[in-house]
Amino acid sequence: MSALRFTPVIQSLPASVPFVGPEIQERAKGRPYRARLGANENVFGPSPKAIRAMQDAAPEIWKYGDSASHDLKTALAAHLGVGVENLMIGAGIDGLLNSLARLLVEPGTPVVTSAGAYPTFNYHVNGYGGEIEAVPFREDHEDPLALLDRAHEVKAPLLYFCNPDNPMGSWHRADVVQGMIDTLTEQTVLCLDEAYLEFAPENTAPPIDVSRPNVIRMRTFSKAYGMAGARVGYAIGHADLIGAFNKVRNHFGMNRAAQAGALAALQDQDYLARTIANVAGARDRIAQIATENGLTPLPSATNFVTIDCGEGPEFAKAVVKALDDLDIFIRMPFVAPQNRCIRISAGRPEDLALLQTALPTALHNAREALT
Repeated sequence: MSALRFTPVIQSLPASVPFVGPEIQERAKGRPYRARLGANENVFGPSPKAIRAMQDAAPEIWKYGDSASHDLKTALAAHLGVGVENLMIGAGIDGLLNSLARLLVEPGTPVVTSAGAYPTFNYHVNGYGGEIEAVPFREDHEDPLALLDRAHEVKAPLLYFCNPDNPMGSWHRADVVQGMIDTLTEQTVLCLDEAYLEFAPENTAPPIDVSRPNVIRMRTFSKAYGMAGARVGYAIGHADLIGAFNKVRNHFGMNRAAQAGALAALQDQDYLARTIANVAGARDRIAQIATENGLTPLPSATNFVTIDCGEGPEFAKAVVKALDDLDIFIRMPFVAPQNRCIRISAGRPEDLALLQTALPTALHNAREALT
């Protein structure tokens, strides 16, 4: 039989994906996790109003979703103070990143990001043959000036910056981000990933300015709104850049029930505020548990806490493995020097009680495994 005729770009890529999902790991283990604290999901769940809206939409799921996401887009425009022409709804930020990469990246295109930042962005860039130009973190933060310098040096048409960032949970003030926007050259589009913004201090994001043709901001219903499985994200930007998405996007890629749920979630800001408070409490509890066990929690503006294990990447990896053996699912950064850490998502009190009990045993087992 003749070989499949994959494109040269696809033939050059490794047979891998950015993340191995917890369900895959559970099947491999042959049992479920007792605490799911590794995927930065919002375990407090969506607004009950969002759940009811999705249930009410279920009988009409035989219909394709509104290809324009009109109702959700109109509500978001009013909520954000922008025009509907400045918004694009997509299948989570991941789906929007794929479309953005398709618009701007071809084989050999240099694209700038931070080494160890959100790997799914790299996955999309690699899928179109782009060349990642990775800039190291600086003191566990993405380095705005170094990112701008590299983008200017290589004439990159795309620069990715996450604020607050994953995997470290660190963040920059609004004036720093605005400085990036003001310094950006016309040849580079800044993709500002704000997936965790709702959890961050008030002065984290500069005001939205859709007059900038080369700035696109991405947000999601996956994190604070608790709808990761529904896959609803949105991009905010200049009408010309947003309009270009219509050339490449999957026009019927938005689930009909998910659109209804996101609209109801947006309209329940009281529930959102309670969730943000629950996450803040969970972050404090995770930090306390870490400190009680001699580890160092890092400041976080997200729904997770990154914890410095203090003994290098092999020990951090062993801790992840030891917790996994105890059916506690967490993750860790992939790139040095951040890979000295582990990362634990905010959990319910019962999840964190399991973590509190398991962590001393896991640390002991990790040290034993390395001796």
